[in-house]
Amino acid sequence: MTVVSNTSPINYLTLIGLDQLLPTLFGRVIIPLAVREELNSSGAPPQITEMLSRSGGWLEAVRAPAVSDPILSGLDAGEMEAIGLAVSMKAELILMDEARGRRAASEHFGLRVTGTVGILDRAARVDLIDVADVVERLRKTSFRASPKLYQLLLGPATKPATIHEKNEAETGTNDVERDEGSC
Repeated sequence: MTVVSNTSPINYLTLIGLDQLLPTLFGRVIIPLAVREELNSSGAPPQITEMLSRSGGWLEAVRAPAVSDPILSGLDAGEMEAIGLAVSMKAELILMDEARGRRAASEHFGLRVTGTVGILDRAARVDLIDVADVVERLRKTSFRASPKLYQLLLGPATKPATIHEKNEAETGTNDVERDEGSC
């Protein structure tokens, strides 16, 4: 599975001590150089620097092709490059939290998108995390999600029906999808 990530899912999973969910769930995660630069910025928390130094082969930074599409104007460099890279690599999934980037990726480019909450949902469905503990840790960061989205994550992780959380104001696209092959 080809998975491309923007900065925030890697950042927040690292801050709550769960960055290893990424290689566990997806194997290799590809990031554009702009995302690596954002993660390596001088203001990045020390946990991020440590994660980058020990990530080994699961996190791969590559040069993204230039994409000039007006729909991407207003996005930051990491979001633009992540979308461009996902499109060029025909990625099965892009990891992104920001609402405008998620909308552009899914609606304009037809990419399957999930974010931090979707990754945690996937991990919960295969019993890799204690959801209540993880939600508590995530709430202690600057991560923003609606109370309804947190409640969906805290609900039964094995529910067979697909749950689509549409909150255009905060996420812009489905953030939790509980069926096989989603998130």
